[in-house]
Amino acid sequence: MKRAGWYLLAGAVAGFGGVLGFHGGGTPAPAALGHPKPGGTSAAPAPSAPSAGPARSTGPKARQGSATGQAKSATGSVVGYGYGELSVTVTVRGSQITDVSVPLLRTAEPYSQQLAQQVIPMLKSEVLAAHSARIHGVSGATYTSEAYAQSIQSALDKLHAG
Repeated sequence: MKRAGWYLLAGAVAGFGGVLGFHGGGTPAPAALGHPKPGGTSAAPAPSAPSAGPARSTGPKARQGSATGQAKSATGSVVGYGYGELSVTVTVRGSQITDVSVPLLRTAEPYSQQLAQQVIPMLKSEVLAAHSARIHGVSGATYTSEAYAQSIQSALDKLHAG
């Protein structure tokens, strides 16, 4: 039984190393998430336990330009997921998504915060490549990926309704 446990542990470590190697394993730029820069301050709220209240949208609902070529932004609804809640702001120019940011990210515990900091830049890349909320998500971060996509879709719906 002890030998099986050792194999299980070795396999988990090897798998984790493989995932980090596959995804680049680099540290994301903290500024992209609204988290503190080394030695700086944060523009986003400090991580805390999610509130039990109803989800509320934060920030401007939608900013629209009068011409087709102007950038428009909207913040998606706050989406709760298994380990916290998040909201995403989308900027579009015409039919192209040009930027995505996360003005609200609250996690229940430090591990979830660390995982979100690694996953969100990958999700942003997928959205910018697909120009839609139809993304594959990140293996091992299914709840975060689904919440991110739901908030993106909410923001896009606000942009297309206005």
